[in-house]
Amino acid sequence: MSATPNRTTLIAIVVAVLCAGWAIYATRHPAGGSSGMGPPGMGGAGMGGPGAGGSGAGMAGRGGTAPGARGPGGAPGGGMPVPVVSQSVREQPISRELKALGTAAANEAVVVTAKSSNLVTAIRFRDGERVARGAVLVELDSAQARADLAAANAALVESTAQYERGRDLLPTQALSKSQFDQIVAAKNANAARVDAARARLEDTVIRAPFSGRVGLRRVSVGSLISPGTVITTLDDSSLIKVDFAVPESNLPALRAGLPVSATSVAYPGKKFSGKVASVDSRVDPTSRSVLVRAELPNGDGLLKPGMFLNVELQRDQRTAIVIPEEALVPEQNRQFVFVVNGGMAEKREVRIGSRSPGSVEIVQGLRAGERIVVEGTVKLRDSGPVRDLAKDLAGAAQGAPRAGSPAWSQAAGQRP
Repeated sequence: MSATPNRTTLIAIVVAVLCAGWAIYATRHPAGGSSGMGPPGMGGAGMGGPGAGGSGAGMAGRGGTAPGARGPGGAPGGGMPVPVVSQSVREQPISRELKALGTAAANEAVVVTAKSSNLVTAIRFRDGERVARGAVLVELDSAQARADLAAANAALVESTAQYERGRDLLPTQALSKSQFDQIVAAKNANAARVDAARARLEDTVIRAPFSGRVGLRRVSVGSLISPGTVITTLDDSSLIKVDFAVPESNLPALRAGLPVSATSVAYPGKKFSGKVASVDSRVDPTSRSVLVRAELPNGDGLLKPGMFLNVELQRDQRTAIVIPEEALVPEQNRQFVFVVNGGMAEKREVRIGSRSPGSVEIVQGLRAGERIVVEGTVKLRDSGPVRDLAKDLAGAAQGAPRAGSPAWSQAAGQRP
């Protein structure tokens, strides 16, 4: 009875030794060799044989290909196609951007104040409202100005009457020429006094010099104001001006009309577009920079005077080939890309231009319409077979049955 277990144990040990030896042999003789990977007794040329339906050479080992045969996936050369993602090369407009910091200012801005000391008798505006040009904002005490105007008018009437009498008497020589000249001078002086009195009366009514939005009211009825006292502010912010400094090295590229975009921390993700209005005629000798003024339309009124803005000035606009930065394969100081052509990867040297986050300009080496590898460049070799996953996905999307169709119902396990 004990002979049977001993025989079973011996057989198991022999099988284990054979398996270990076969594993060592397979490790030292990789797949695809000329001697094949078949164990002894299966032929030195591999797994082929008359019993396998092959010739004397048979199949050249597990994982290998016979001379002249096609490897897996139909790729010549005996290598597995490397899965990659490709992208078509396209031309697009690009420009170099110059970033700066600027402060928003209203198109027109003024501090409303009085020309002379006086009492406020009426306020005709509300805080923050829009007013039209010429609208009355504040009325001041006008009693003294009206009295001065009345006195000036009375003096002008009297001098006008003397002028008319003197003009009638001058031909009869009842009035000398010098006396008539004095009458004319008095009449002109009284007319000037009337104009001055009328101007002082008009100064008691403060009007809006242009259309815009008033700020907060700083005075009340009955306040005694003097020249320089702030009554309110008036801003025309339908157009915002932004002044920012640019290094003098960029002076040749600056000109009126260049596109400008600005962002504010108050409105994340929103861009305000405009253009350069003018460039200062002088360079600051301290900072070696020139002041540039841009104009941004502000019809919605989101931008306020005094806001801090991040400005991007776009210059040297042109059309160029731009590819994703991950498509580049750097080698020392040279740059390469893999071009997909007929299922094969062609390694091609390119010359790059300007860079931007995530993309790079190609100056030489690529043409619009060619497909380049953007993912999977690590395992690629020149003239190696590739499997373009982008085309596979596109073909699968085009060939996929639509929902509700019989093919879709069958694919979903439903009855059409």
